[in-house]
Amino acid sequence: MEGYSQIQKPKLAYTYEFQFDQLGLMSECLDAHGFAIIKDVLPDSLVDSLKQAVLDGTDPERELKPGQSRTRHAWIESGPGAWQLVEYEPFMRIHRHIVGTDRLTIHRSAAIIRMPGNPPGAWHTDWCGFSTEPPKNSGDVLNRGLWPSGKWFYLTGSRPEHGGLCVIEDSHVENWEAPDGFNLTADKRSFHKTDEAEKPYVGFDVPGAVPLFTEPGDMIVFAHRTYHAACFTNRTDEARLSCAIGFRDRRHSIEVPWEIPEAGKQFLADLPPHLQQYTNGYTSIDTEWRGSSD
Repeated sequence: MEGYSQIQKPKLAYTYEFQFDQLGLMSECLDAHGFAIIKDVLPDSLVDSLKQAVLDGTDPERELKPGQSRTRHAWIESGPGAWQLVEYEPFMRIHRHIVGTDRLTIHRSAAIIRMPGNPPGAWHTDWCGFSTEPPKNSGDVLNRGLWPSGKWFYLTGSRPEHGGLCVIEDSHVENWEAPDGFNLTADKRSFHKTDEAEKPYVGFDVPGAVPLFTEPGDMIVFAHRTYHAACFTNRTDEARLSCAIGFRDRRHSIEVPWEIPEAGKQFLADLPPHLQQYTNGYTSIDTEWRGSSD
C-alpha cells in the first residue's frame, strides 16, 4: 500500500460527518461545501443483505476477474434485494429531507463492483447541465436537472487502499473554476493539468481533494455539481461494493427519447403495490441510446 498509507482521514475546518438526527446540519454542510457523510444509516444486517444484492444484480455469474470493474445501471430493477433499501424508513426519511417533499420518484440507481487491483478512475461531475446542445446519451438526458446527485453506500467501506471515493470540497458552486494548475475540459465535466493534453485527470494530487473514510453503514452525500473520483487502486484482497438509489421530486417530469427496456417494464410489473408510489414518472435508462449527431 505504498503511497496510500500516508493518506489519513482529513481534519477539515468544518464538520462534515453527522448523525442521523443532525440532518439539518448535514444539509448546511452540503450546501456550503458540496458533500457530507451521514453516519450509521444502515444496520449491519441490511449492509450484508445489500452486499449480496449488489453481487447478484451486477455480477450474477461471478465472472469478474482481478483488476476489473462493472457498473449495473438501473440497479433497482435487479429485484427485491435492491428494493429493500426503499423499504427502509430511515433511508427514505433522508431522501424526503434532501429533496424537500414526500412526493418522490425513483430517478436513478446503480451498483458498482471494483475487484482487487482495479485501477483508479478519472475526476468528473455527474451533472450534464453545462451543455445546451442536444443530449448525446441517456446519462446526458437524465443528469441535466438540479435534483440532488450522489447518495452512495460503500458497503465494504471507503478508504484509499480499498479504492475509496474522493470529492473536491466547494466544487459544487455555479461557475466553479478548476483547481490551481488545472483547466476544465471543454465540456466542464472534468479537468486536466494545464501543461497536458485535454483528458479527464486521474490522480490524487488535486488541490481541495478530500478522501472519504466511511464505514459500511454510512451514507455519502454530494451535490449534483460536485466533482468526485475513485482516486485509488483497490489494493486490498476484497471486492469493493457500492450502491445508490436517488430520487427526484415527482413534479419534475422527464421526457425521455427511449422506450423503457424490458427489464424496466418487468420491474414496474413486479414491484409491490406499496412501493409503486415511487415509480410515477420513472424513466429507467437505455445505456445504448445515442442522440443524433446532426
